[in-house]
Amino acid sequence: MQDAVVDMNRVWADVPRRLRAGEMLPEPWESLFGPLRTQTGKPLAIGQMGQSLDGRIATPSGHSHYISGPAGLAHLHRLRAIVDAVVVGAGTVRADDPQLTVRHVSGTNPVRVVIDPRGTLPATARAFSADGIHRIVITREGIRPQVSDDVETIALPDAEGRLGPAAILCALSARGLRRVLIEGGSRTVSHFLSSGCLDRLHIVMAPMILGSGVTGLNLPPIARMNEALRVPTKVHPLGDEVLFDCDLSALRKRP
Repeated sequence: MQDAVVDMNRVWADVPRRLRAGEMLPEPWESLFGPLRTQTGKPLAIGQMGQSLDGRIATPSGHSHYISGPAGLAHLHRLRAIVDAVVVGAGTVRADDPQLTVRHVSGTNPVRVVIDPRGTLPATARAFSADGIHRIVITREGIRPQVSDDVETIALPDAEGRLGPAAILCALSARGLRRVLIEGGSRTVSHFLSSGCLDRLHIVMAPMILGSGVTGLNLPPIARMNEALRVPTKVHPLGDEVLFDCDLSALRKRP
């Protein structure tokens, strides 16, 4: 078993480069990540969420380390390794202070992007650490975030009290960041989904039941079942966890 894991990691080492070059990947990586090839001129956004069997991503107190097990965490870090940028909201930074780096697998760390509309996050947040990786904070026009001068600031117009996902993706694409991972939290992923700004959604289900706590997706309410989003989905086992790869391309809105 250990030899199989080592061999998979050895095969994985060249996957990020091959994906960026548009090449076919060895299995199981083609099935998992082949759909994330970008088409010429079209940015691609992937949402990611790890949750319990009953759809929770944290306990009522907000504790979430770790719902995903080793296989789920490795999948998340592989996603980070193949994208140009990883995006999180200010709430995730406050709650989890994530590093947003590739640590569990081989690969290059992505550009770190934090959405902070009010500019209230401290410069000491680990997402802003000066470790040689480019960092970006996205905020409202007229706001000056509390970050160091080497963190790029993108100021966008306020759209009904929030920053528009489409505008965020356009701003990142203009900087050459075309494959983007929307990692969290649930409010941010839900906003991108309800705005039609996700091409894929990866939901990793862990074999646990919390019974209460923070739910994963929170979308506008519907009245009837025929209004529910029904999307093509592939299922992949990840150890004792299960990945649901949801194809949202038919719902994707582009400028």
